Amino acid sequence: MRHTADVVIVGGGAAGLSLAHWITRTETDRTETDRAGLDVVVVEAPEGPLRPAERTWCFWDDGPGEYEPAVTAEWDRLRITGPDGGAIEAAPAPLRYRMLRSIPFERLVHGRLAAHPRARLLRAVVQEVRGGADGAEVRCVDAAGGRLTLHGRYVFDSRPPGRLPPARTTLLQHFRGWFVHTARPRFDPGTAQLMDFRVPQPDHGLAFGYVLPLAPDRALVEYTEFSRRPLPVPAYEAALRHYAGRVLGLGAYTVQGAEQGVIPMTDARFPRRRGPAHFLVGAAGGATRPATGYTFAAIQRQSRAVAAALAAGEPPGAALVPPPHGRRALAMDAVLLRALDTGRIDGPRFFTGLFARAPAERVLRFLDGGSTPGEELGIGLRCPVGPMLRTAAELPFLRRRTPAPHPAHDEENR
Repeated sequence: MRHTADVVIVGGGAAGLSLAHWITRTETDRTETDRAGLDVVVVEAPEGPLRPAERTWCFWDDGPGEYEPAVTAEWDRLRITGPDGGAIEAAPAPLRYRMLRSIPFERLVHGRLAAHPRARLLRAVVQEVRGGADGAEVRCVDAAGGRLTLHGRYVFDSRPPGRLPPARTTLLQHFRGWFVHTARPRFDPGTAQLMDFRVPQPDHGLAFGYVLPLAPDRALVEYTEFSRRPLPVPAYEAALRHYAGRVLGLGAYTVQGAEQGVIPMTDARFPRRRGPAHFLVGAAGGATRPATGYTFAAIQRQSRAVAAALAAGEPPGAALVPPPHGRRALAMDAVLLRALDTGRIDGPRFFTGLFARAPAERVLRFLDGGSTPGEELGIGLRCPVGPMLRTAAELPFLRRRTPAPHPAHDEENR
């Protein structure tokens, strides 16, 4: 079978569904004097082993957003705890830290797409995307085993790459989290523990606890590492038992669910185009912020820009999918990644110092790529200047190398 659409989106995760949402919303907002809208098809895997487990996506914003009905929780206070137990608490108003769970998000966007007259969701496994006349072809196998080909004027591919591009530095942010229910109230529902360094540090990289309270007796408790290799599941479980029991002192608790993921943190250059009409979006197109692993907010910026370009009738070109992060941000992230990887800076001391010496709202905007050059200079001067300058001086002389294959990662979990 063969079908034709204006836009074919490969992948129904955060990147694919966000792009579909913004394209269809932009089309809906258009006046009757505008040109006809676009046919949009989202291809996502059928139910089964190829569909990922439920995931958690976190981001910060300053007001009600597009996915408000799917927001699970939010916090207007953040806490960073150093290795010595000293805590830094901040209220980064007007920003709030927010949590989305993937299943409510998918239901929300699926419902909006079902209500749109020119949008369609297709359950199929994509085998390949290849260039075609006046667009690109997406070759799929549906849930019944039938083969079909979708021809799109524009194809946006959100599937994570099987192998990362060459880079000077590649670390992995890998984690495992428990959804815990405690026998007694143990959590402050208004405060998110963004980084808690009261955990044993690995020989290479850094580690921290992460706590998102959902109620006085319920929370997502995670153990996270920035290092070169993931851990086996028993090692994460041991780290979580130590953190929940000895560090947090939760007392009696039950684990009601678990999640695990791996997010590449790399200064690799991600291509945003594979053919005249085949574009890469989301983590596949470099939306993950190298120094933090956060992706969701950059996906929204990128999706809005693509939707606006399509609505304006932009022809296919590299500018159709803009860079998700600016050059200054990527340059600073490259220096930080290299400094962490070489051990020139102490990770726990660096991050606690960053929040201690600068307003939290400014730090969060910096981490999200929304700070001004002056603000970035001010933050830079609060970093360990000597190690950072030494690292910046050596970066131009380092070769980019293709990293070893990494496990399938949850590129949008932060």
